[in-house]
Amino acid sequence: MSYLGMVTEVVPFAAHGGEAGQAYYARPTTQQTVGGVVLIHHMPGWDDWIQEATRKVAHFGFACIAPDLYFRERPGSPDDCAARARAKGGVSDDQVMGDVAGAMAFLRAQSNSNGKVGVMGFCSGGRHTYLAACRLKRIDAAVDCWGGRVIVEDPADITPARPVAPIELSAGISCPLLGIFGNDDPNPSPKQVNETEAVLKKLGKTYEFHRYDGAGHGFFAADRPAYRPEQATDAWRKVIDFLDRTIGPRARFA
Repeated sequence: MSYLGMVTEVVPFAAHGGEAGQAYYARPTTQQTVGGVVLIHHMPGWDDWIQEATRKVAHFGFACIAPDLYFRERPGSPDDCAARARAKGGVSDDQVMGDVAGAMAFLRAQSNSNGKVGVMGFCSGGRHTYLAACRLKRIDAAVDCWGGRVIVEDPADITPARPVAPIELSAGISCPLLGIFGNDDPNPSPKQVNETEAVLKKLGKTYEFHRYDGAGHGFFAADRPAYRPEQATDAWRKVIDFLDRTIGPRARFA
């Protein structure tokens, strides 16, 4: 059963390089200690849907923080900031990892924390989630939702900001990994998902992948034509169950 009471706010956190970042934070109103989730936004940015997804995670009984990876491009709307970041070639992997590490530290510092933190991301945030699972320490769970370019096929996708394909770092994964994918998605394609799974299996990693027919990229987002309610509902259940097993127990009604 979901936990209905929550508090939401925009909070400061210590971002990469000691900069003062901002994040959207939602937590259940409970006396229980709970696991935390860093939710990494997609390339469109720190938009309404990402904040809705943050509240959804808290609704199901976890503390959740969504750092604004484009805060350095302010002032302006989320769309404006995202456009400026994209025009510069996107944010660097090192910067994102620093921001995610800062958001993880924020969660663990809260009085409601049980000490466990997972990372979850969509689209480019799914790639960042996979990368964080490879590079950062003390991650207890990772949820990659259709992260593209984990496997790099176009040499142009290797840049100074993104100098290595995340798949090359897979040996560093030390937490359980959940993957959610649509079989109609070209990025990552079913072939790339198969290749990623083969690497994880060869390395003996703990993972589970769920693939959905009739679903493409971004099928969770109810404000987009790609939304697939049946597949999204089932996949969200699998996400919450995974988090309950890895960073839980989540807050529940008595």
